[in-house]
Order: sequence, then structure tokens, then C-alpha cells
Amino acid sequence: MNYVEKIEQSVSALFASLEKRLSEEDMLRVRRAYALASHAHAKQVRKSGEPYIIHPIAVARIVAEELELCADAIIAAFLHDVVEDTCYKIEEISRLFGSRVGQLVKVVTKEPSSGGNNRSKQISVYRQILGSVNHDINALFIKLADRLHNMRTLSSMRPDKQMKIAGETDYFYAPIANRLGLYHIKSELEDLSFRYRCERDYVRLEGYIAADKMRMKGYMDGYIAKIEDIFKRYGLDARIEVRYRTPYSIYRKMKEKKCDFYHIPGRYYIRIIYSPTDDIGEKEYALKIYSVLTNHFKERPGSVSNYINAAKENGYRSLHIKLLGDGGAWEEFHISSEQMLRCSTLGCAIEDLDVKQGIIDWIKRMSMMLKDQNIDDDNIFMDDIAASFYNDDIQVFTPDAKPIILPKKATALDFAFAVHSNIGMHAHYARINGRLSSVTTLLQRGDCVEIFTNEDMHPEQSWLDAVCTVKAKRAIANYYAKQAKPEYRRCDLCHPLPGDEIVGFKDNDGVISLHKRDCSKAIRLASECGESIVKDKINFDVRPDRLYPVRIRIRGIDRFHLLSDLIECITEKLHLSMGSITTETVDHIGVCTIDFSIHSLGELEMAMHSIENIEGVDEVSQIDIE
Repeated sequence: MNYVEKIEQSVSALFASLEKRLSEEDMLRVRRAYALASHAHAKQVRKSGEPYIIHPIAVARIVAEELELCADAIIAAFLHDVVEDTCYKIEEISRLFGSRVGQLVKVVTKEPSSGGNNRSKQISVYRQILGSVNHDINALFIKLADRLHNMRTLSSMRPDKQMKIAGETDYFYAPIANRLGLYHIKSELEDLSFRYRCERDYVRLEGYIAADKMRMKGYMDGYIAKIEDIFKRYGLDARIEVRYRTPYSIYRKMKEKKCDFYHIPGRYYIRIIYSPTDDIGEKEYALKIYSVLTNHFKERPGSVSNYINAAKENGYRSLHIKLLGDGGAWEEFHISSEQMLRCSTLGCAIEDLDVKQGIIDWIKRMSMMLKDQNIDDDNIFMDDIAASFYNDDIQVFTPDAKPIILPKKATALDFAFAVHSNIGMHAHYARINGRLSSVTTLLQRGDCVEIFTNEDMHPEQSWLDAVCTVKAKRAIANYYAKQAKPEYRRCDLCHPLPGDEIVGFKDNDGVISLHKRDCSKAIRLASECGESIVKDKINFDVRPDRLYPVRIRIRGIDRFHLLSDLIECITEKLHLSMGSITTETVDHIGVCTIDFSIHSLGELEMAMHSIENIEGVDEVSQIDIE
């Protein structure tokens, strides 16, 4: 197919779908916008060599078909690059298509550079995008659609640009999509970012998922058939599907749980989708399904998460539960109505005030944050943004039942600073649900927290590692005004090894810091100052005189001489220097943690493979050295 046919087919398909829901007047405006964009970009081509107009068409289709936005947003999507890349001005766009379209195009158009370093330029773009929440949130949707199509076509870019754009996406755009309730866009952006940052891991996990689907197919078909038969007997109208989590989601779980693919919980979940009837409402139907399921399958105690009564802040609603499957494992179920699924796809774009309320509250808080008097400081700005983009929030309560919203993984200290800075600065201990607790205790959804202060108490240096909210971090950091800046060549978070997929960043002094390509610091650096990525090959090869400490955890069935076999394997067979070893055995299951030094990733993988082959060993995984 040539480009002319491809463009014609894509535009025709878009117009055909729009004619079903837009008025004749709006369709005329949309066609005029496409004509203007086509004329303006006529002589431009993309990095791939294809006509540039293909990009605005694709963005408009995402806005129209995947987000189902209004005519003004679709028009702005067609024109989103016209002002930035051609001779057209905002005033002309506003005159031709109205002030709202003009404002949307203005927000998504990069402002002319006024000098400064690359990091400041990128943060300026972030500020501009987030500032749109004060005007028209459709600008955020258009920017996300623009980024999504750029990520879908990123293969035409050179590797350093791929890393920069992928880093920005994972650090900034995917979390925004999550906050706006656009689950499918968020997931696709995360996966595409992962694919271009860590292609080897991405391809490996794709293979694992495909193999696991084949391995589990017979079991899942039989299990689902049994559930469908039960539903028929009870007159329940619902469809059932097995949903595997994405490679990036599984990768993140593997890192969090410190285990391999086959030992992570929740590689997949079973989704039950229903439509409420006139007689039974949405919540009541979900509870009826829950009741029927638990009549026939053992329910895991404490596994119910009711996001119907208490939706997540991004509007997500569903009823989650774990039931004992035929294979002896706990199976995760998500019980959702068709409308709930639609909401999780369209998020804040959907015209449902109940769904939008949590997102609206977040937008209000974001707007307030952007007006903060300290927001001119780039470091504070990025910290505030990162903290506000947590994947999930928890709601906890003061003793008088006042709700406090905190990021997941917040501690009692974060709570103390959220209530009042002075309480945080002098926090002594806490009572969580009436139980005496340290102020560094992690909080759970629904906890009731009371903080007790002592004027003689002051922030401790370790508190910086115990808090995750910007307010708490800022207050503690200000107390310790002088912060030592660590100088390093290897990242002190991800500890890269020769053989890892790495990326390097050159600072103003010419020093290169090395990171694994999945390192959160590397993702942030790529997002903020991608031009500092080292383009040439980095000489990080194996050196006989250079050893790197690593730590592995081994789980297996305890037996006589297991420990001595492990030590012999490492020291005698592999000739590696072992630093320390700790073991614990509970009910004949042994867990062993070993520190030793290696020259490269290949040597580590060889050691882990050798240990896996020892009799009784079930699982070997690398863990971080704390």
C-alpha cells in the first residue's frame, strides 16, 4: 500500500466513525481542520520517511476513537503541531476554529526556548502541560495521545533518543494517564517504554507469558467452564475472561517481590463482566456474583477489596477477591460491570460525575501545588510532581475520623507532617489502630493514626528514608541543610555490572554515571536531561582485578549437607569469594542469603544457574544489598 492510500483509508475510517456521533456542523469543522493540517504539513516527513500528516491523523484517531472526546479536541489533535512546525499562528487557529481550539493548540505547542540547560527546558515542558489542568483538561488528553503515537512509532529513532523519550514516558506521561483513569493508555505507555529501555527483558517476559498461557490453557478452560455452569444454574448473566498482566507490570512485580516469573503472585487474573438489570443495581449484582462464587469456592480470608463502595482516586471501581482454584492456588477475581470497564478505559474523559470526582479532587490538588510559592525551584517542582504521581493512594484517619490522603508506602511520619509540620518535626511515637507503633511504621488503607509529640524530639537523618511525601522530605531536608553529595561512577541504587544493559549520563564536570537501563534514577535522568545520555559505546568491560559485591536468596527443601553443598558450589566449584551467609529453616523449608563477589553479570548468572541445579534448591533470585 502506498502512503496516499494509507492516509485516505485512515481518514475515511475516522470520518465514518465520527459521523455516527457528531453533528453535520461539527463534521464540517473537523474536515476543515484536517484539510488545513494536510496543507500545512504537506512538505514535511517523519524520521521514518513517511509523510508527516500521518502523525496528526493518528493522534486525532486516538482522541476520537480511544478517548471518545468532543469535536474541539479532535480538531485540536489534527492541528496540534501546526503552530510549532509551520507558519500558522495561534490567532489564526482561534479565528478559524474558535477560541477553545486555539487555547488547546496553544497548550500543547512547545514554547520557544529561552536558553538554559536541557533539564530546565524539559521541566518547562512539564510545567506547561500540567498548567493546562487550570484551563481545559482536554489538552492533557491530546498530549497523551501525541505521546502514545510517538511511542508506537519509536523504532525509527536512534537508540539515545529512544532512551530519552522512553524515560520521559515512564516517569511522566504514563503516571499522568494512570491518574486520569486511562488504564489502557497507561499500560501501553509503560510497556512501550519498557520495550525500548530494556528490550532483552521485555522479549524474555513476552516469551514467558506466551508459554504460560499455553501451559495454563487446559486448566483455565475447565475452571472457567465450571464457573459458567454455576452461573447458568443461578441465572447470572456474565462473561468471563482471563487477563494476563503486561510484561512491564509483571517485571515490576518480580522486582518488588524479588522472585522469578513463575513465583510472582497475580501473573493473571480472572475478570467477570456483567450488566446490571432493572431489578438489581450495579453493586447488588456484583455482591450476588460474589455470594454465588463463595458458595462453591473457598474464599481466601481478608482478600476482598471493595473498590465499588470506595473507588480509587482515579475513578477505578471493581470488587476484587481471591478464591481457591482447582489447582490448589489462590485465583484472583475482578468483578466489574460493563460501565466500570468503560470507566477504567476512558477515565476522566467519561461523562460520569461519580467516576470523575476522585480525579477532579486530584486535579484541584495539582492546581494548588502548581501555585505553590516555591514552585520556581526545579528540584522542588519535580519532587512534587513525582510524589503526586504514585500509582495508588491510601486513605487513613485521624482519631476524630478526619480522612487524610497519602501515597501508598507512606509512614506515620508522613501522616504527622500532613496534619501539621510542627507535629512532624517533634513526632515521638504513634498509636495505629490503638497499638503503640514507631513513627516509621508503614500505614495501610483505613488505619486510624494518632501522633504523640515531644518538644525535645527533632528529625533524625534516617527519617529521610522513612518518608515519601514531598512535604515531609522538604521539612526534614531543610532541617539538615547541608547534604553531602555522593560522587560515584556506578549508580548506588541499581549497582550495574559488566554485561548489564546500561546507560550513561555525563554531568557538567564530565563524570559519567552508569545505570542499568531499568533503573528509576536512569529513567528520571533520561526524562529530565536526556541530552546528557552518552551516545558512544561505554567501556564497562570485565576486569580481572575488579570485583562487585552481590547478594542472592535461595529457597529450597532442607536436607542434610544442603548448606555445605551451597558453600562448596560457590567457593570450590566457581572459585568465588564469599563474604557472608545467613540461613533460616521453617517447617523443612530453608531460606539462605549469601553475599559474594563477582566480575560480571555473566558470572553471576552462571553461579545462580549452578546453584539452581543443586538437589533441593527451588528458587534462586538476586536481591539488593541494603
